[in-house]
Amino acid sequence: MHKDAPVGVFDSGLGGLTVVREIIRQLPEENIVYFGDTARVPYGSKSQSTVIHYTEQILRFLYTKEVKAIVVACNTVSAYALEEVKAGVPVPIIGVVKPGARVAAHATVNGRVGVIGTEATVNSGLYSSYIMELAPDVKVFSRACPLFVPLAEEGLWKDPVTTEIAARYLADLKAADIDTLILGCTHYPLLRSTIREVMGNSVNLVNPAYETAVELRRTLEHFDLMRETGLEQKQPSYSFYVSDDPERFRRFASGVLKAEIPAAEKIAIEEY
Repeated sequence: MHKDAPVGVFDSGLGGLTVVREIIRQLPEENIVYFGDTARVPYGSKSQSTVIHYTEQILRFLYTKEVKAIVVACNTVSAYALEEVKAGVPVPIIGVVKPGARVAAHATVNGRVGVIGTEATVNSGLYSSYIMELAPDVKVFSRACPLFVPLAEEGLWKDPVTTEIAARYLADLKAADIDTLILGCTHYPLLRSTIREVMGNSVNLVNPAYETAVELRRTLEHFDLMRETGLEQKQPSYSFYVSDDPERFRRFASGVLKAEIPAAEKIAIEEY
C-alpha cells in the first residue's frame, strides 16, 4: 500500500454517494474509486448468503484498483457481510454501522434511540447490538422505511409525497419519545430535511455517512496512509464504476456531489 493509492468505496447502488460526499468534504486530498452495484440493487431484500457473494465479487474488483483502504458504504452489507469477509481483506476496511451506533450511544440524553433503515438492516439488529454493547441501558426502537430509497433516487427529497410517507413511517418513533435517530441507510441523508421536519428539532439526527468519513480519517492516520499534500501534489482523482445504467448514475451522482461527473464506467461485476 502507498499513500497515493485510492480509497475504495462501494454500495449496492447510489446511496453510497452520500458517503463519498462526506469523504470529499473531510479528506479532500484523497483519491477515490467508487463502485455501485446498480444492476443488482436493492440488497435490502436479498438473503445474507447472496449479499456475502456480491460483496466478495466487489472486493475482488476493488483489489484490481490497488486500493489502500475500503469503505463499505452500505448498511445492508455492513450488517450482513462485513464480519464474514473482513478477515480475508488485505487492507483496512470499515463499515457504516459501528461509527453511527457509537455516536448515537454517546449522544442520547434520555436513553431512547431510533434506527431507520432497510428491512435487512433493521432485521439484523446490528445497530441495537452495538449500541447496547456501549450503553446497556439505552433502549433502541427500529423501523424499516423501504420507500425512502426509491423516493431518494427519484429526486423527491423535499416533496409532499415524501413528507406524508415519512410521517407514517416515523409516527411510532415519535410516540416512543426518542431523542436520537440514526439514518441507517446511505440514501436517507438525502431526505434529511424532510425527516427533520417530521421529527422536530429536538431529535438529534445521526448521519453514519459523516461518522464513517471521520472513522476513515482515523484509520488512514493510524496506518500512516494519509495522502501527502503540497504544491507539487496532483489533484485528487475520482473514478466511478457501476454494473448497469452508467448515464443514470452519472446524473444522480452529479446532483449528490454538486459537481459534474464526466462519466461512469460499466463493468461486468459477475466476472470477478
